Amino acid sequence: MRTLTMMLGLLISSFTVAAADMSPGADNFYQSDKVTQQKVTFKNQYQMEVTGNLFMPKNINQNAKNPAIIVGHPMGAVKEQSSNLYAQKLAEQGFVTLAIDLSFWGESEGLPRNAVLPDMYAEDFSAAVDYLGTRPFVDRNRIGVLGICGSGSFAVSAAKIDPRMRAIATVSMYDMGSANRNALHHSLTLEQRKKIIADAAEQRYVEFTGGKTQYTSGTVHKIDANSSPIEKEFYDFYRTPRGEFTPKGASPQQTTHPTLTSNVKFMNFYPFNDIETISPRPMLFITGDQAHSKEFSEDAYQRAAQPKELYIVPGAGHVDLYDRTDLIPFAKLTAFFREHLK
Repeated sequence: MRTLTMMLGLLISSFTVAAADMSPGADNFYQSDKVTQQKVTFKNQYQMEVTGNLFMPKNINQNAKNPAIIVGHPMGAVKEQSSNLYAQKLAEQGFVTLAIDLSFWGESEGLPRNAVLPDMYAEDFSAAVDYLGTRPFVDRNRIGVLGICGSGSFAVSAAKIDPRMRAIATVSMYDMGSANRNALHHSLTLEQRKKIIADAAEQRYVEFTGGKTQYTSGTVHKIDANSSPIEKEFYDFYRTPRGEFTPKGASPQQTTHPTLTSNVKFMNFYPFNDIETISPRPMLFITGDQAHSKEFSEDAYQRAAQPKELYIVPGAGHVDLYDRTDLIPFAKLTAFFREHLK
């Protein structure tokens, strides 16, 4: 089966993204000397253990009630990829921050590994609110969420049914439902979609009877002159020292790749339906003007009710906003959360 990533690259050949070195200014593995870091675990509503990194400013008053922000990683990634960077940069500005591994990924529980379950991903954000809202140093009425890439759509999905999330921001958001149903620019045909679904269904028989687990999508492990610009863009982050990270006990060949049989669950995922019900809680959608994913932030912005803002970063592609600290608008995020979590 042709992977979704390869298909996207072939189907949107008219879309151009710079395919050269994507990493100037990148600092994915940033380590702040102004914050403390603590690994924490907590249960979600389904009694699955979620693991996160809790960051706090070194000068924080733990006898006071402080605002907090939950940070979700890109789809297929883990908290060490992009999320920790954002969490530390925001903690430096006075927030308590929590970068989480979604269920089935990284250090969080869930079998099989790399399984797709959008409702559970959204639940993990609510479980993170449960955890932060019961810490003595956090004001439970001042908790925000930040979702990067796929986690943007999971955070939106969670916020629709969890009003404890008082401010919602996304960066380089992917609507993982639309990306799988339609591909970029709605370039996937109905017949192609049905073929993907049929292949996944047949693979269930293989795995049910003890056959080998198959994976799909994610980031390619090799690139060449024929690789699409999007494949090269993701490769530059996930398959090079810039952002490559393999969780303990995981296989490097499986990182970023969801299981084939579960990935079709994204076909039933519609995170932007009823997004207007989040109002009057504020929403901020950040995307790059060169991002191949810009259409998803634009779609969410159009559907959302006020207060809302679409913030476009000049000169930034999709992956640029994972870790290029010279392009990521940390000041904008800080101002947004300070205003709406005050």
